[in-house]
Amino acid sequence: MAHIRFNDVEVVYRTGLKALKGVTLEIPRGQFVVVVGLSGAGKSTLIRTVNSLVVPTKGSVTVNDVNVTASRGGALRRARSDIGMIFQTFNLVKRSSVLRNVLAGRLGDLPAWRGVLGAFPREDVAYAHDCLARVGIPEKAFVRADALSGGQQQRVGIARALAQKPSVMLADEPVASLDPPTSHAVMSDLKRIAREDGITTIVNLHFIDMARDYADRIIGMRDGVVVFDGTPDEATDAVFEEIYGRPLESKDLRGA
Repeated sequence: MAHIRFNDVEVVYRTGLKALKGVTLEIPRGQFVVVVGLSGAGKSTLIRTVNSLVVPTKGSVTVNDVNVTASRGGALRRARSDIGMIFQTFNLVKRSSVLRNVLAGRLGDLPAWRGVLGAFPREDVAYAHDCLARVGIPEKAFVRADALSGGQQQRVGIARALAQKPSVMLADEPVASLDPPTSHAVMSDLKRIAREDGITTIVNLHFIDMARDYADRIIGMRDGVVVFDGTPDEATDAVFEEIYGRPLESKDLRGA
């Protein structure tokens, strides 16, 4: 049974750019999907339609049989509370502590006044500490976010998304600004947490070696169209050259 369903999704931006062109996909519960393609292929647009950060011009996206595309107001907030999001640029409140950043993941389930006053229930504070432990940085809870390395900041981003207790996790180029060892550590955390919690995960990547290492399924996009959908074993160099529309280059590999 599909957990996420893209039904003939098109996205046309105000500039006239058609970022997605009739994408239809079904992603079953618990699958770890990596979407690959060059910049401008439609990867980020695709995953942002899942939580309606980008609203399709045509078609719909459903999550748990809820039409997210058609949801508004409270219904959209409830849908988004079940969808964690991890950003390339971390999107942390740099002057706040790591713990406060992670607790932001609990705001969707709390009355607004608790967020304003920072009056989080004890069980939420304990859960935020647990999320930090699961990404390997429990000792950083009371450190300012801007004092962390890039890899540590991305782990905070994962912990914040995890604090939502989501059934879906979206990661938009989560390792693009990290060095190779840190990239693999972050992807390992994502994959392990997805497996442990049964979280359906969609990750956008450019690096073909990482896609093969971590994906259950690879979806290749080019010019807003899905041009490949298969297993890592099926994603040969020839397939990636078709996805990218050019010969492979060293920059397409993240390395060890």
